[in-house]
Amino acid sequence: MKTLSQLQAYKERKEKISMITAYDYPSAKQAEEAQIDIILVGDSLGMTVLGYDSTVQVTVEDMIHHAKAVRRGAPDTYVVVDVPFGGVGITEQYDLEIAVKLYQQTNANAIKAEGAHLTNYIENCSRMGIPVVSHLGLTPQSVGITGYKMQASNKEAAQQLLNDAHAVQQAGAVMLVLEAVPADLASEISKQLDIPVIGIGAGKDTDGQVLVYHDLLNYGVKHKAKFVKQYGDFSVGVDALIAYNNEVKSSQFPDENHTYKKRVMDEDTK
Repeated sequence: MKTLSQLQAYKERKEKISMITAYDYPSAKQAEEAQIDIILVGDSLGMTVLGYDSTVQVTVEDMIHHAKAVRRGAPDTYVVVDVPFGGVGITEQYDLEIAVKLYQQTNANAIKAEGAHLTNYIENCSRMGIPVVSHLGLTPQSVGITGYKMQASNKEAAQQLLNDAHAVQQAGAVMLVLEAVPADLASEISKQLDIPVIGIGAGKDTDGQVLVYHDLLNYGVKHKAKFVKQYGDFSVGVDALIAYNNEVKSSQFPDENHTYKKRVMDEDTK
């Protein structure tokens, strides 16, 4: 299994780190076969898999259910599981109980939590032996306040994000995800931090990149963000389903090539 020390060594050698989201057994299996370094079981599954409008409706139970499937599909990949909305920021005791539950029941390598305000949480989890990946910049659980737009878009906000990045590292974060921030800021943060920095919509100079499985494969996606590049087109599956439907309706399927040839009704049972 890929380890945190290996990922840290990638950063030190300036070798790029690949991360992709996966939410079930087959997508995780594909990611491992493709030798992706890290799988993120993201709460984005709320939109891509469960059909919600945002990540806010995703529960701890949802995350555990999907993360278990991902681990079965990718037993040798470094797996990170999101702490969903409402899973942190309640009380110190509750937050730790949820962190333990996610980490213990999913067999993930780390959990991921959004926001610069969670330094105490990161410290507490670290003391418990739970690795935490921090997520700064655009944090999807807070889009009701921030909106879906580039963050840290002026010098003052950029300096604050740089300070926040140092703060989460100091608190014990093992990795940082930076989303939707100016490329030059992401580059500077990656240079200054000792931990790996994974970007999404943050330019090419971060230590690694992450994209959503469904986005890069055009699988059930209605909107494509500026920073998404599509490497495949799973939308062609609709054409296959149409062809299947038409062949069933017209009795073309199944034909002789897809039918068992043995006949039993004419057998003499005497």
